Amino acid sequence: MTRESSGNKDEAPSQEVRDRAQQARDADTDARRRLEREIDAQHLYEEVERAILSSPRLLTRVQVAERAGVPLARAVRLWRALGFPGADDDEEVFVEADVEALRLVTWLVEYGWIDEEAETSLVRSMGRTYARLAEWEVSELVASVAAADMPTDQSQLEELVVSLVPVIEDIQNYVWRRHLASAAGRLLLQPEGGSSTQTAVGFADIVGYTRATRDLEPDELAHMVETFEATATTLVNEHGGRVIKTIGDEILFVVDDPKGMARLALDLVEVRDDDFPELHIGVAYGDVLARLGDVFGPVVNVASRLTSLARPGRVLVDRGMRAALEGDDEFRLRRTRNKAVRGFSRLEVHSLKRPR
Repeated sequence: MTRESSGNKDEAPSQEVRDRAQQARDADTDARRRLEREIDAQHLYEEVERAILSSPRLLTRVQVAERAGVPLARAVRLWRALGFPGADDDEEVFVEADVEALRLVTWLVEYGWIDEEAETSLVRSMGRTYARLAEWEVSELVASVAAADMPTDQSQLEELVVSLVPVIEDIQNYVWRRHLASAAGRLLLQPEGGSSTQTAVGFADIVGYTRATRDLEPDELAHMVETFEATATTLVNEHGGRVIKTIGDEILFVVDDPKGMARLALDLVEVRDDDFPELHIGVAYGDVLARLGDVFGPVVNVASRLTSLARPGRVLVDRGMRAALEGDDEFRLRRTRNKAVRGFSRLEVHSLKRPR
């Protein structure tokens, strides 16, 4: 999602910065080519896959469905929902772990923890999340091996990669359990229960992102986005919020306390760091439906539209936020003219600032 603002004053990087970036890219390319000459990529892939999957690919999808006691159509539906490519009935591309995973998912349905509709949504959400994580982990590993002084001997490299798998798996399991405990606390302690709750929703958008994609080198653009995501995520966490997702030049985040959200939004647009991009932010407060790690509802749409209207370095809020903050001396609210935006003919808009 990309929004432009005519008020952006982005400066192009210096020639010295561009030269250093080009030298780094050339060195990385040379290292990758040297690595490719020294290892057998196909054999390395087979060793890595064997370590990850714990067994060779010997089963067809028909055999997996039969062993798990699941109709073939259901097994295929779940496989596709996970984001994996399709396979013919006679292709041996599955392993014993696929059988066990299918049994476990169906166990959740049989014992009433989820219904079949939620089953597909659950595996689709897990598939998307882990696909992005795996892509990043592998790309970082390849870049580290290519750029750093790491072993390039075939056997040493295989040993390195294979030894990393259980370590990364343990870290992921730990992080998942910590987030599971945190999510359980939030949901179980809701005063009224249910999936809909009063929440403040915010969008923070990079000013002039489209122009930056044209003017910056890939490494420079990646550095800007990484700085944006890292700094914004830290601030969101410090204010008791949660990052729902990042969309390239934008993050979607929530804070249960509207005052906490107001403080966070102002802190974000006031970051003073040469590497941190200028932002504009829209915030709305009201009933929000939380489902599978995402948020839905008119409040989310209002926050998105407000972000489109906000000038660089400014925060706009809706009437729900205005009502929640009214009378608080910590903030200064000023109503502007109602705006006609997609989906809303007369959107009530207020600017949010710190007191004079």
